[in-house]
Amino acid sequence: MSETVPLHVVTVFLGDFDGGGATGGNELGVFLGCGGLSDHTRQAVAADLGFSETVFVEDIASGRLRIHTPGQELPLAGHPLVGTSWLLRRQGAGTDTLLPPAGPVATWAEDDLTWIRAEPRLAPEFESRQLASPTDVDALEGGESGVDLHVWAWEDEDAGRVRVRVFPDGMGIAEDEATGAAALRLGERLGRPLTIRQGAGSRIDVRPGAGGTVEVGGRCAYVATRDYRIEGTTA
Repeated sequence: MSETVPLHVVTVFLGDFDGGGATGGNELGVFLGCGGLSDHTRQAVAADLGFSETVFVEDIASGRLRIHTPGQELPLAGHPLVGTSWLLRRQGAGTDTLLPPAGPVATWAEDDLTWIRAEPRLAPEFESRQLASPTDVDALEGGESGVDLHVWAWEDEDAGRVRVRVFPDGMGIAEDEATGAAALRLGERLGRPLTIRQGAGSRIDVRPGAGGTVEVGGRCAYVATRDYRIEGTTA
């Protein structure tokens, strides 16, 4: 099979405005209505694109989708789900539920944020380490081979502000700019509303949800749409 299809690129978890525009944001590749591809083909495309995650929306009406990092498929991840939800609304195909392999995930827009609600246990696991200060987090020069490392420190514990960096080497990513799955896990661990500052300037909002779920939200923006040729096999 060889087919040219639109690749939508959005940036997810934009940070606060600094006078010159929003900071941070983690780019995401999304293919809409791209069903029938084999696991091997999807993984090859994700590796070629090199985004921390690429989403293949197999059915727009139901929100059924698959998520791949450059190294593996994920059953659930926050950054791809928030970004895909935002993109579908922008395209006039908004839905209140997305269907990744892990199961239904509620999603909605609230002011300028797009939110998801999920069970943290369904998210990928990370080796999470609390450091003494944001300076210690910033001082790290990299992660560890084969380890999906999540490091964090309080910036202001009373206000719920947290400094985070994530090095998911096991997923084929050197450092992730903004990681919704890790935010789900940290939200469960701390059990309170959080404002996470990750990477070079991304912002992730976190709060407890009903029944042990955690809600993760952020701002998104359109980057570009370009043609991409998919060469591979169908399922």
